[in-house]
Amino acid sequence: MKNSQNTRIIRLLGSWIHDYLPLRNTTSDKTLRNYETSLSLFLEFLESKKKVKVGTLSALCFETGYIEEWLDWLRVVRVCSPSTCNNRLSALRSFLRYVARTEKSLSYLYAEAQSIPLRKTVATPVEGISKKGLKALFSVINQTNRTGRKYLTLFTLIYNCGLRIDEALSITLQDLHLDDTDHPSVTVLGKGSKIRTLAILPRTRKLLETYKQSFHGRRAVGDHYLFYSRNIGPLGKSSQTAISKQLRIYAKQAHEICNEVPLNFHCHQLRHACATHLLENGINIVQLSRFLGHSSLSTTMRYIDVGLHMITEALVKIDHDSNKGIKPKWKNTENLAEACGLRQKREAF
Repeated sequence: MKNSQNTRIIRLLGSWIHDYLPLRNTTSDKTLRNYETSLSLFLEFLESKKKVKVGTLSALCFETGYIEEWLDWLRVVRVCSPSTCNNRLSALRSFLRYVARTEKSLSYLYAEAQSIPLRKTVATPVEGISKKGLKALFSVINQTNRTGRKYLTLFTLIYNCGLRIDEALSITLQDLHLDDTDHPSVTVLGKGSKIRTLAILPRTRKLLETYKQSFHGRRAVGDHYLFYSRNIGPLGKSSQTAISKQLRIYAKQAHEICNEVPLNFHCHQLRHACATHLLENGINIVQLSRFLGHSSLSTTMRYIDVGLHMITEALVKIDHDSNKGIKPKWKNTENLAEACGLRQKREAF
């Protein structure tokens, strides 16, 4: 019985990582790596601290006590932040949810894991970039060579449509709808397999047409990736790591001419900048949430930080409207109490 359970656990670990996740749960390479890393760390903890071997791995190892000890191990030994511990726990829960669906006799493991409280975290807002900084960033990209044209087109598209980096790199030629000159658009597959169609601005459309002609030419095929890997070809996506590395190089160059460009700038900040600038231009939070492909408003509220100048302008307007037509008392009285809006205290004789 014990050997049979050991075999099932090992089989479930392998099928979840290599079969279930890639096909059904996520399209993001980064998310897949995060899940795999989390499970590897859990197995490392079991092996190093609990002396669990391949032949002794069982359902007991995935019960609450072991998981809570693992979280403490992550914090103390691996020096993981509370948010990282929560991400690791989320990945393990995802595996146990799969176990519960596949092996009904082990469904209790997922139920127990759900009762483990998340570590308290302090929300750190994403560092934004101003429109001036964004202009400086795009200005340093050399458009006279193919590499520069590729990156300018990619970064402009991400900003125009508020895309996640994996959404942008997953776009194929058949997802682009540039022939409709009045309403050009792109269809993207987001988290949770949510499909949304986003409008493309005229300048972005022009960049895309030039890029498509230069990189795909007449041999364009519908299922070819728009931004493909130079090593693999049109059937392989560009690497997120390579994209991020090049963006940091551009950010460093742009920072020298405009200090509003963060040195550690990354692709998600382009999406964040798009959302912030749309918010500044009057789009409401519900429309913004749909545009970004969020599953709930709380997600949008959590990482969209309203600019200080927006709050200041709103407070000034409120103050102006509330005081309009009110005659200031300090101008027509010499009594200090009344000037401060208080009733004058009269002594009884």
